[in-house]
Amino acid sequence: KGLPEGKTLTQQLVYLIQTSRKMLVLALIYGAMNILSFISLRNISASVFTIFAQCKILTTATFSTIILKRQYSWTQWRALIALMLGVLLFSEPIWGNPNQSANRKGNNPILGTAAVLIEVTLSGFASIYFEKVIKTDPLKLGIWDRNFQLALGSFPVYIIFIVADGGGEAGFFGGWSLLAFLLSGLGAAGGLLVALSIKYGDSILKTLATTGAIVLTGILDHFLLGGPLTPAMVIAGCQVIIAICNYSFDATPPPTSTSSSSSQLEINTKDSQDNSSLVISAGEADTTSSTSETERLMKRVSTFDGQQPLSGNSTNQSGGTPSKNDRSQV
Repeated sequence: KGLPEGKTLTQQLVYLIQTSRKMLVLALIYGAMNILSFISLRNISASVFTIFAQCKILTTATFSTIILKRQYSWTQWRALIALMLGVLLFSEPIWGNPNQSANRKGNNPILGTAAVLIEVTLSGFASIYFEKVIKTDPLKLGIWDRNFQLALGSFPVYIIFIVADGGGEAGFFGGWSLLAFLLSGLGAAGGLLVALSIKYGDSILKTLATTGAIVLTGILDHFLLGGPLTPAMVIAGCQVIIAICNYSFDATPPPTSTSSSSSQLEINTKDSQDNSSLVISAGEADTTSSTSETERLMKRVSTFDGQQPLSGNSTNQSGGTPSKNDRSQV
């Protein structure tokens, strides 16, 4: 459907607000994910958080099979697991750093671990939920419309956070510089690209692109900012690239269930029986038609000769057997 045509800008904005219920749910999920990230980082180290964060790859694929009913081959599942391990190994400078692995006193590791696991689960669900809304919603709104609805739902959530924190150290509307505006613009453009990748691809492909971006970021960090690039990171980067290629170019057909195969067999058997019945009926119709045509021909010959029409078991007019003359006429 899209936006209603022939309406003013105000009427279209009102229409978007009235139909933004589904995006409001997604905005609340994203807000909850940010809160959970803060809780987890306050109670566990950055290294542990990085390790658990890689589980987003598997949660996204799992929700894709549950919500969108997609099926992946075993090769693709192995590629996703290899991808997760490759990104984890590439992040070794974070979780392998003793300073990053130390927990502060008074932290609750159980609470932090539970928070990051819930955040990872919500991340996978949010990706598939957004894909389902974009591709199957009957309103058929565009990417710009859905992002406007998402921003509209996110605005009150983050305003509450800002007010509750008192504006932070910089105060309300403080701390904005040219670099901050540039980063905000890049973040907004990245959000639009993510939405486009989900619309014209799927959430798994978006996840593959994200992991590839992690490797590219690490390489640029090394050459531009002097960041670490160990041999283990190089091997892990190659592993990530191979896993992406294994998933993307896998030609294995997805597994089919036994029930569906049985149903297809029953349908084929029924079709074969129906076709056999049609053939038999056609044959009987041809036989009946041939017999009728023969009888009509015999009647026409007898009528032409001025005799009584003959049939296959006909007799002469006196009730006896056909005479020699009658047989010769036939």
